[in-house]
Amino acid sequence: MTLKPLFDRVIVKMVEAEETTKSGIILTGSAKEKPQLAEVIAVGDGSPRGEHAVAMKVKAGDKVLLSKYSGTEVKIDGEEFIIVNMGDILAVAE
Repeated sequence: MTLKPLFDRVIVKMVEAEETTKSGIILTGSAKEKPQLAEVIAVGDGSPRGEHAVAMKVKAGDKVLLSKYSGTEVKIDGEEFIIVNMGDILAVAE
């Protein structure tokens, strides 16, 4: 099944959290922070919901930084995705 986001929504897949720190310490599951870095899977067309169209600033394949705890988590064919509004994307990681 494929997902196509509507309006100003973006489908992302979270990037795995680091297992070790820069100094080489291995983190346990409870010590890891919720990851905020995600890969864009699909982008809506930015059509207006109300009065104004939204400029979509990301494309499929971009790595982005999200607001913590934003979006709606969905599971499709065993894979986990998050659907977020364009406004929940804070930055593009280059």
